[in-house]
Amino acid sequence: MRRYLGRQLVQLVVVIVGISILAFSILHVIGDPVVLMVPETAPKEEHERIRKVLGLDQPVWVQYWKFASRAVRGDFGKSWYGDVPAFGLVLERMPPTIYLTLAGLGVAMLIALPLGTLAALRRHSIVDNLCTTVAVAGQAMPIFWLGIMLIIVFAVRLRLLPASGYGTWQHFLMPAFTLGAFLAPITMRLVRSGLIEVMNMEYIKTARAKGVGERLVVLKHAFRNACIPVITVLGLQFGQLLGGAIVTETVFAWPGVATLTVESIRNQDFPVVQCAVVLLALIIVAVNFLVDMIVGLIDPRIRVGA
Repeated sequence: MRRYLGRQLVQLVVVIVGISILAFSILHVIGDPVVLMVPETAPKEEHERIRKVLGLDQPVWVQYWKFASRAVRGDFGKSWYGDVPAFGLVLERMPPTIYLTLAGLGVAMLIALPLGTLAALRRHSIVDNLCTTVAVAGQAMPIFWLGIMLIIVFAVRLRLLPASGYGTWQHFLMPAFTLGAFLAPITMRLVRSGLIEVMNMEYIKTARAKGVGERLVVLKHAFRNACIPVITVLGLQFGQLLGGAIVTETVFAWPGVATLTVESIRNQDFPVVQCAVVLLALIIVAVNFLVDMIVGLIDPRIRVGA
C-alpha cells in the first residue's frame, strides 16, 4: 500500500505542476494584458509603467516562479476590476458550486444504481430495454436544453419551484436534477455491464451453490466488484460535473464559481480566471486521488499493478 500511495503522490505533484503552468499560460496565450487594461490613447510610458507594476517586463521563467510561489500561499493578485484579492473572491463563490455538484452526483446515483442493477438482473427484458432507452435519451439531451425545459414547466407553468437563485432546498432541485441527468446515463450503463460480467464469474456460481440468497449474492459478492469501474468513472465525471456546472449555473443564475469564471472571462479579469482554474483543477485532482485510494483499498490487485 505504501508503494501504491507513493506512486499516486508523485503523479499528484506532476499534475499540480502542469496545472500551474497552464494557469500561468493564460496571460501569455491571450496576448499582451497591458493592451487590454490601458486605453489605446494612453502614452507609451503608461504602458511601460503598468507592465513593470505587473512584472511583465521580466523573463517568462521569473514570472512563472513568482506566480507559483504566490499561488502556494493563496495569493493570485487582485481582481483588475473589483480591486479585491482574487483568491477571496473565488473562495467566496466556491461553496454553491461544490454543493450543486455533490447534489447532482447524489441525484445521478439515485437514478443510475437502481436502474443499472435492475437492467442487469432483467437482461434482454422489457425492463432492460426501457432502462437502455432512458440512458440513450439522457445522453442525447443537452444540459442547457433540459434546464430551460425544467424552468418552463416547473417554474413558469406550474409555479412550483423558483426559476433561479440560491438559498433554500427548492433552489437545488432543478439544477441538481439537470446535472444528475447528465451523469446518470453513463453510470447506469457501467453498473449494468459490470454486474452482467460479474454475475457470470465462478465465485458467484459457488455462492449460489452454497445456498446464499440472491439478494445477498448481488449486494455482497457481485456489487462490490462491479462498482470498481463505476467509482473510477465517477471520479473522472466529477470534473465534467464541474464543467457542466458552468452551463447549469448560467441557466439557473446560480451564484457559484463557474458563473464568476464566465463573468471574469467576459471582463478579461485574468487574476480571477487563473485562481478559479487552479482551485477547480485542484479539487478535481484531489477527488481523483481519493478515488484511486478507495479503489486500491477495494481491490488489492490494483495496488500491485495486476
